[in-house]
Amino acid sequence: MSLASDKFFEYLNDFHSPIILLEGKRTVLVQDQPLLIQLGAFLARSLPHATFRSGNAGGADEFFCRGVESVNPKQLQIITPALKHRLKSAFAHAEYRSITEINLAEEPEVVYQTQNPGNAGLMKEYLEGRKNRASAKVPYLLRDTVKVIGSPQLGWEKANFAFFYDDLSKPGNGGTGHTMNICRHNDVPFCDQTEWMKWLP
Repeated sequence: MSLASDKFFEYLNDFHSPIILLEGKRTVLVQDQPLLIQLGAFLARSLPHATFRSGNAGGADEFFCRGVESVNPKQLQIITPALKHRLKSAFAHAEYRSITEINLAEEPEVVYQTQNPGNAGLMKEYLEGRKNRASAKVPYLLRDTVKVIGSPQLGWEKANFAFFYDDLSKPGNGGTGHTMNICRHNDVPFCDQTEWMKWLP
């Protein structure tokens, strides 16, 4: 989605308390790291009633959240793949929830949207309780799906917009690509750094 910042804020006028997803690759170029922090702070200042949702990963997630935290950490909403995931990097006053709190049998849409031909075998193993090194990836994928579509059990609604930091040499791959696809499937508009970096002074 190509848009200028004024179009983004105009779009969000339809939402009283928008939910905005902040996420991306674990590897962030050194020169880009302060820009992710800057965007997080800019959005938090501009949207005091917004909730900023992320997945607690190192790299882009953390840098975006640092920016939000510098303005108001209570605007952060974080979903983790496990209860004790990256506790040492926790943001004080943020809302933390875990994919392990969700009974997947009661939320088939999360499973349905997470599963694809490439991970169907891993999903089957995980859901049958056969947890191994390969199926250990599944909670991360489920987390990424919940970030976008929300969860009735957590009391979370669908995201309204998403900002990504992608690997522009291999765009749309890995967990970031999975999350982008979930956004597309659910009509959640998003942009990556080729757009949002233009907004920064």
